[in-house]
Amino acid sequence: MKLRLGAVALTGALALTGCGSDDNSSLPGALDFSLDHFRCGPEGTLLASGSSAQANAMEVWVNTYQTNCAGSQVNYKATGSGAGVQEFLQGNTAFAGSDTPLTEAEIEESRSVCRDGGRAVNLPMVAGPIAVGYNLPGVDDLVLDAETLALVFDSRITRWNDPAIQRLNPDTELPDRPITPFHRSDSSGTTENFTSFLRAAAPDAWPHEPDKAWRGRGGQAADGSSGLVGQVQQSPGAIAYFELSYAHRNDIATARLDTGADRPVAATVEHAERAIAEARVVGRRGDLALELDYTSTAGDAYPIVLVTYEIVCDRGNEPETLGLTRAFLRYTASDDGQRALAEIDYAPIADRIIDQVRERVDAMA
Repeated sequence: MKLRLGAVALTGALALTGCGSDDNSSLPGALDFSLDHFRCGPEGTLLASGSSAQANAMEVWVNTYQTNCAGSQVNYKATGSGAGVQEFLQGNTAFAGSDTPLTEAEIEESRSVCRDGGRAVNLPMVAGPIAVGYNLPGVDDLVLDAETLALVFDSRITRWNDPAIQRLNPDTELPDRPITPFHRSDSSGTTENFTSFLRAAAPDAWPHEPDKAWRGRGGQAADGSSGLVGQVQQSPGAIAYFELSYAHRNDIATARLDTGADRPVAATVEHAERAIAEARVVGRRGDLALELDYTSTAGDAYPIVLVTYEIVCDRGNEPETLGLTRAFLRYTASDDGQRALAEIDYAPIADRIIDQVRERVDAMA
């Protein structure tokens, strides 16, 4: 998919509530979103909300769909995974974006809003690395490992020149400056994935169970990925976690990760793809929830990753929006939709999994 400069300016059709710093767009100004032989659905308006991790991907997808399908509008509000799931389970949206799959209890609850005896299913649509961004003047290259990250975000390592950090960066002069760790204040799938990594890779240093709500001690909080970005930008000594696209679009330095491999691994789309390739489908009866390996030590595999799911009723929840929902998700799962992800710091879903996603979308009826 080619995004060509100079044709269509963004119009604000995509609502990014909870996701906007001064400039978090993945898109460099005016772009042409037109594609040949685009398959449109019925005209109408589609409401969805949830994950801020996929906000930049949704910006491309929504504008591409609306450019090629006059009369259709897709409004996605990046309210965070927890809020998006809640709105979906209340029947207020056609689908939700979540960086963690629904629980069995939530799937059971979905039966009250899914029509004709249907239930919600998790469709993995977006993947990518969770970067550890930092603001440390004079330090352009920083290596951290799981144990050190756990102790930093649990407020047990509090200064940048701590011996544990210095050991990982023997050739770097680290400043005697306080560390200010920032975490999400909202219910966040990114938080759950980040703390799942800490719990799996450094269980002795991170005693807290993974959760969408922050369980670590101390630190400061900000709303949404963009809130964390803003705090890191304006706070020397700060460190936080957010999707790689936010780090790149805001020129924030990111740490390399010592996983035990031959050399530290940078947060890149290619390195995340290597880690995500090891994921396996654990959902049942058409559900495509994945299990990720957060402890991979394979060379060039960056294990702090997340997968964002589009959560839909397997038979739709509102007949009047079913056709548009199916058409939009058919595009996001298509070769064109997935190819666009790599251009904006996300990882396409592996072929063996995205083929199953396409089958599930086509089966919505």
